[in-house]
Amino acid sequence: MRILLVEDDKVTCYALASLLQANNYSVDIANDGQTGLDLAISGKYDLILLDWLMPQLDGVSLCRQLRAQGYQKPILLLTGKNSQADIVTGLDAGADAYAIKPYSPEALLAKIRSLLRRTGAIVSSALCWGNLCLDTNSGKVTIEGELISLTATEYKLLELFLQNPNRIFSRRMILDRLWGFDDAPVENAVTTHIKDLRKKLKAAGFTQEILETVYGMGYRLKSFPDSIVADQRKLLQAPQTQDLNSINKVIEKFQNSFNQPVRILEQYLLALLAGNLDEEQKKQALNEAHKLAGSMGSFGYPEGSRIARAIEHLLISHPTLTSAEILAFSQLVKALQQELIKSPITLTTQAKPLNQTHHVLVIDDDTMLTERLLTAATGWGMRMKITPDLAKARSYLNLTTPDAVLLDLSFPGTQEDGFSFLQELVAQWPDIPIVVFTGRDSLSDRLAVSRLGARQFLHKSATTEQIFEAIARILTPAKSSEAKVLIVDDDPVMLAGLAQLLTPWGLEVITLSQPQQFWELLTTTSPNLVLLDLEMPIVNGLDLCQVVRQDAQWGDIPILVVTAHTDAQTLQQAFAAGADDFINKPVLGPELVTRVLSRIERVKKKGVGCWG
Repeated sequence: MRILLVEDDKVTCYALASLLQANNYSVDIANDGQTGLDLAISGKYDLILLDWLMPQLDGVSLCRQLRAQGYQKPILLLTGKNSQADIVTGLDAGADAYAIKPYSPEALLAKIRSLLRRTGAIVSSALCWGNLCLDTNSGKVTIEGELISLTATEYKLLELFLQNPNRIFSRRMILDRLWGFDDAPVENAVTTHIKDLRKKLKAAGFTQEILETVYGMGYRLKSFPDSIVADQRKLLQAPQTQDLNSINKVIEKFQNSFNQPVRILEQYLLALLAGNLDEEQKKQALNEAHKLAGSMGSFGYPEGSRIARAIEHLLISHPTLTSAEILAFSQLVKALQQELIKSPITLTTQAKPLNQTHHVLVIDDDTMLTERLLTAATGWGMRMKITPDLAKARSYLNLTTPDAVLLDLSFPGTQEDGFSFLQELVAQWPDIPIVVFTGRDSLSDRLAVSRLGARQFLHKSATTEQIFEAIARILTPAKSSEAKVLIVDDDPVMLAGLAQLLTPWGLEVITLSQPQQFWELLTTTSPNLVLLDLEMPIVNGLDLCQVVRQDAQWGDIPILVVTAHTDAQTLQQAFAAGADDFINKPVLGPELVTRVLSRIERVKKKGVGCWG
């Protein structure tokens, strides 16, 4: 498969190209929009990966020009812009999907595979028997991802049996298939080649006997042992080992590539401290901060992306930096330097331990209350940082991202109140859950807090225990015991990712990658909720949704659809087909868990569905 990568950030470009090449894609590179346009028109590409912000011709303009010229191949837009308006602009320009920087490498690979499948560019090229796989596109044979060397004849033999799993081949038939009539050797040569193939597979660690001799008739592929079928199911429910290994190798290879952009930020800081206000140097620093924000999180430094984003926001928001803002800039640059000293986070170490202490930022000037909270925090598995005013809270957030925030709304002696700060918090750190704890208790206050995006509202009369219970609820929502979720998606990696997000919350997750088998699995497993990918080949999510709603027994089961397309027409079709709710791709873990659990609990209270 041939991919055109159009990206002006050379670090991101070459890291992404390495990742794609490690996954058997052929990659051509363009570092500006005009070159990308010329290559796209002249070359034959199966997919275009397109950055939004580029010199000469930006990604959206390039996308529009290609579509205006009748270009039909899929275009995946890479962007740091994540507002709904920006996403709509990109999709309306002709992009088929988008990935928000910093993107997850494994999710990006899954999205690429999904687009290629959807457009018919690829079908599954892997012929597998247990953990033995033969890829007809690359010509590689692997056992548990490890390459084994076969002769051309041995490869053809293995391919013949894997393509015809239930068929018996006589030696004469094998000779005709592999050699033809003119140059075929004697029949005994077939026995020798099969013997050699068995030896090589065994030497490579393949303990199962894959080929069986049917005496008097010939040879055939053995049926799967039950243990192998179980292993196959487990494999579908886990991230693909080959993908994870290739991603981690790229992460390790490019871990030193961010030093030069950070040095440019250091040089701008030195210029600021010396009083040299060079606009060109500031422009360059802003550009590097933007690139780091989009790339560091994708290649092992998620906290680095957050810090770089804070630097970018600081430089954009303040055309002329005051001494206090220069100090904040200095602290952010130092924090970025500290990040690069650390080893990059690989995919095997990225998940937080379930028993990890939660970090909570408390923004309140009530010293008696905060002392009580500090005393009790350890017993609740929490570590608390107290900031008595909004300025200190803002400085702290520029350096560290807490797991949750406890915010008072009233700060005497300041012009700013908690409402404006709550709005700022939600805008800049949308993934941080916020508990508002205040002496104000009117309906208008509660409405304002709810509309601004806080997760919990507590009145100041609440006890210390009630405060910790509220924080614990937003950090670890109650598990929905004995609930089953059926997920249908044609991408095994997406299935595995969604299952991993939901399983820790007490849900039994059933996955299905072949939508043709949906009805049989639905009726035999009796799930409490169905999660459907909207865009699938052969049978899509809309079709399945309509089938369910037409059935008297299953018509009331809650259905959530997952889609990369959130335009009005698509959503209208989804709701018309009977969907209860939708979740945007790329899927955010907290949003998925919250929507699934809340929908299950809501239905459970009504007594709808099967519970035990």
